[in-house]
Amino acid sequence: MRAPSIVAPGRIRRRAWHTALRAAVTGLALAAAAAGAADSPARTDGALLPRDSTEAAVFRGGLVYANYCVTCHGINADGNGRAARLHNPRPSNLRASDKNDNYINLIVRRGGEAIGRSPRMPPWGEELTDEQIGDVVAFVRSVNMRQP
Repeated sequence: MRAPSIVAPGRIRRRAWHTALRAAVTGLALAAAAAGAADSPARTDGALLPRDSTEAAVFRGGLVYANYCVTCHGINADGNGRAARLHNPRPSNLRASDKNDNYINLIVRRGGEAIGRSPRMPPWGEELTDEQIGDVVAFVRSVNMRQP
C-alpha cells in the first residue's frame, strides 16, 4: 500500500511552474542588468539599475507580464500559455510580433476588441498604470525576435 502524499500532484506541477516562471523573470532581469552594467558607470546610490533606464523598464515589465500576461501568452511570450488552448483565436506570439510600440501600448490599454483584434484580449488600461503599460511594452520589445 502506498503512503498518501503530503502535497497533491496538481500543486507540485503548479509549484514547479511558478519556480520556472520566477527563474525566467530573474534570468531576464540579470541579463538586462548585465547588458546595462557594461554600458553604464558603477552606481554609488545602492540602486541596481537607474529608474529611468530601459533595463529597469524591461525588468519591471517582466514582473507585470508575469502577473497579467503569462497565463495566455506563455512564459516564453510565444502565445502558448496555460490558457491559450481555451481561446480562439489563440493569443499572439509576442516574440514574432511585427507591431510597433504604440500599437502594443494601445492593445494593452484598450484590449483586442477595441482595435479590431481578438475580444479575448482584455483591456488593462483601468488596471495598470501608464508606467506599468510602458514597462510591459519595453519587456515585449526586449523578447521580440523581430526588432523594428
